[in-house]
Amino acid sequence: LVAVGAVDSAGRATERGVRLSRLGLHPRLGRALLDTSGAGAEVVALLSEEVPREYGDDLAGALRSARRGGDGYAGRWAAEVRRLRSVAAEFSGPPGQEGGPLVSHGPGTGIRGSARAIPSAGAGAEGLVGLVAALAFPERVGKSDGGSYLMVSGTRAEVVEGSALRGAPWVVVAVADRPGGKGHARVRLGAAVSEEVARAAAGAVLDERDEVRWADGDVVARHIERLGAVELTVRPLKDAAPELVRAALLEGLRQEGPALLRWTPDAQVLRLRLAFLRARLGEPWPDVSDEALHAGAERWLEPELGRARRRADLARIDAGQALARLLPWASGEAVRLDELAPERMTVPSGSRIRIDYRDPERPVLAVKLQEMFGLRETPSVAGVPLLVHLLSPAGRPAAVTADLASFWRDGYRAVRAELRGRYPKHPWPEDPAAAEPTRHTNARLRR
Repeated sequence: LVAVGAVDSAGRATERGVRLSRLGLHPRLGRALLDTSGAGAEVVALLSEEVPREYGDDLAGALRSARRGGDGYAGRWAAEVRRLRSVAAEFSGPPGQEGGPLVSHGPGTGIRGSARAIPSAGAGAEGLVGLVAALAFPERVGKSDGGSYLMVSGTRAEVVEGSALRGAPWVVVAVADRPGGKGHARVRLGAAVSEEVARAAAGAVLDERDEVRWADGDVVARHIERLGAVELTVRPLKDAAPELVRAALLEGLRQEGPALLRWTPDAQVLRLRLAFLRARLGEPWPDVSDEALHAGAERWLEPELGRARRRADLARIDAGQALARLLPWASGEAVRLDELAPERMTVPSGSRIRIDYRDPERPVLAVKLQEMFGLRETPSVAGVPLLVHLLSPAGRPAAVTADLASFWRDGYRAVRAELRGRYPKHPWPEDPAAAEPTRHTNARLRR
């Protein structure tokens, strides 16, 4: 009702609204009747009652069929046309006044609205068919994209094979249905319109703006003139506002995750170490989940994010360097990172073995069995015993334990019996808890 001027923003009926209420029509059709000074009465009459299917789906063709007469519908239509012309003459005031006629029919003239002029669709009532329908149903104005029509409302509609509407660049859909199993609406009654009429009739949703978004894996920056859901003109935008670009990049990070950044192996390990400390100790260690990293982008991705313009710029950001900004420097805990969650651990043989933090509940230390000889207690990080994967001399899994002392006592004997024949050049002492750890074969040890 606000859209057709029947009520004001406070919900009170306007003078125009009072006139519309006395027409005996839906406000949409009343608006079209008054705004064409009654010249659209024939079309409004067609739209106010269901049109016979045999009249076809082209509103202009249906008008010609009604004019020819010869059936019951045409008789009722003609009577309604006379009524509408009469009430239009009664309720239309002087041009330009509220509720008055907003169309003139001379050459070069058109409908005058609050925002823009709607051009005349041509001389005579038949020329007004598309214009009247567009005034009544502005949200159903649609543009062809080759296979269907995208309407201002965002709904798609198709015309049937052989329709007189087929091939029209713009249409307005007066009546539609949705056949079972079809994704789009089907036009039952509509009219071709010009783009100029479409722009003016749906002028309330005409918008022109810079649009910067994440699409097809990168930032897409365009200047778009849009009529509701319909794109009218599109051109590339070279100097998009930095805040719009930043928002698009953040959307890309939300959709695709931090993998858009440059993750070195060290950066990946740092993230896993921080995830372990967060799970084990909580604050002040940061949450480094995808969701948390996206939500706190300004804390760890600036200033690089603010300088980025496209996907390639994100791929140049060193994720490890950026993650370091999240360390709890203020509390002083950051300096304990290597103490609480070391990247590597020195085992009894002297080797420095990388700890696998992929499972934050139980980090893994994968090390050759002989290198752990002599160690009676299971190594731990931040108070969590490591899950020790004991490997054969060839680096294949031989045993898994979270209790090294128990393994030496109960499990080692069976592993020794299996592997000493397969790897005779390596030491297999009977008491591993008291043996010397080594990385070498027996021959090397004897030198």
